[in-house]
Amino acid sequence: MTTVHGPNPSILIVRLRLVGDVVFTTPVIAALRRRFPTGRLVYVVENAAAPIVAGNPHLNDVVIAPHRHGLGRIADDWTLARRLRREHFDIAIDLHGGPRSAWLTWASGAALRVGYDVPGRSWMYTRVVHRPRELRARHSVENQWDVLHAVDPAFEDGPDRERDRIEIALDPRAARAIATRIAGWHIPADGQILVVHVSAGNPFRRWPESSFADLAVSLVRGGAHRWVVLTGGPSDRAATTRVLLDARERAGQASGRLIDGESLSLGDLRALCERAALYVGGDSGPLHLASASDVPIVALFGPTLPARSAPWRPTSLPSETVDVGSLPCRPCDQRVCAPGDFRCLTTLAASDVIAASERVLAKSGAPSR
Repeated sequence: MTTVHGPNPSILIVRLRLVGDVVFTTPVIAALRRRFPTGRLVYVVENAAAPIVAGNPHLNDVVIAPHRHGLGRIADDWTLARRLRREHFDIAIDLHGGPRSAWLTWASGAALRVGYDVPGRSWMYTRVVHRPRELRARHSVENQWDVLHAVDPAFEDGPDRERDRIEIALDPRAARAIATRIAGWHIPADGQILVVHVSAGNPFRRWPESSFADLAVSLVRGGAHRWVVLTGGPSDRAATTRVLLDARERAGQASGRLIDGESLSLGDLRALCERAALYVGGDSGPLHLASASDVPIVALFGPTLPARSAPWRPTSLPSETVDVGSLPCRPCDQRVCAPGDFRCLTTLAASDVIAASERVLAKSGAPSR
C-alpha cells in the first residue's frame, strides 16, 4: 500500500451518532496527530456527542452535523457537503459506516476516502476496510486501527492502552460548576464521592432499578465518609428519582448522604468524575466518558461484551467489569430480546456489583468499611 498524501495533509474524520462511539475515537485523533504533527485535523460530529471532542487539543476544528429529519436533514447535508468540499481535504476517514457518514465522506471530494465494506456504500470510498458482520470479541478501539492502517502503513502497530488512552478535555467552566454543586450538596472536603449512573440508552442495557437502590444503600452504609451521587440522563430522569427515593427509604441515618445528581451535562459529569472515588454504571456513553479520568470504575455488561466495549484505559487504574457470563443469546444486536426477559442484566446480582465496588475501592486505597 502506498501513501497518496504529503507530510501535512488536511484530514477529515467523520463519526456521527452515539456518545460512547465518539469517545472511542479519541485515541485515533491523537494517533493521527502524532503521525502528522503539522497536518490539519477536522472532526464532523452530531450535536449530542460534540462535547466529547470540543476542546480536543489535537483537532483544528469541530464541525457539527445537525440532527434533523425529513427535508430539513437533506438541506442540512447539502449545506454541510458544500462546506466540506470547499475545504479541499486530502484524506477523509469514515469511522461510522452509516449511510449519512459515508455520503459526507464521499461528498468531501477527498482524494483518499477510507471506510468499512458495508454493502451498498463501499463505492463511496477509495480504500475499503473489512469489518466482520459478527460481534467479535475485539475492542472497538482496536478495530479502528484497521482504518488507520488503510490510511497509512505507518500505523502498523495496534493501539496501546497506556499511550492511546481516551482523551476528553476538562472544561474549566464545568469544573467550577461541579465545585459549586459539591459545596451545595454539603459534601466535606474529605468526603468520598461515589458516582452511580442509573441511565442507559436503551432497555437492553438497563440494570433493574431495585438493584441500583441495593447498591446505593450498601455503598452509603459503608462509612460516614461516603456520599453516593446518583446521576442519569434527561430521558431517564424518572428512573433516577425512583432509585433515589427507594434507597433513601432504606438507608436510615445514612439517607442524607444519598445525593440527587440531577441531569448533569456531559461536561459536568466529566468534571465530577475527576473528583470521584468510584464510578459505577452500565455500558453507555457516560461510562466511557468516565474512563477519561483516573476514577476507579465498575462497569456492568449485559448484551454487549467487555472484550469489545470495556473502558479503554491503562491497566494500572482500578477497574472491574461485571456480567452474568455465558448465555446462548449473548452478545445480541439489541433489537429483540430473544428470551423476552432481558436476563443478561436482570439476573446480574446486586451482591456481585457491591463486591466488585468494594474491591475496586480497596485497590485504589480509598477508606473502606
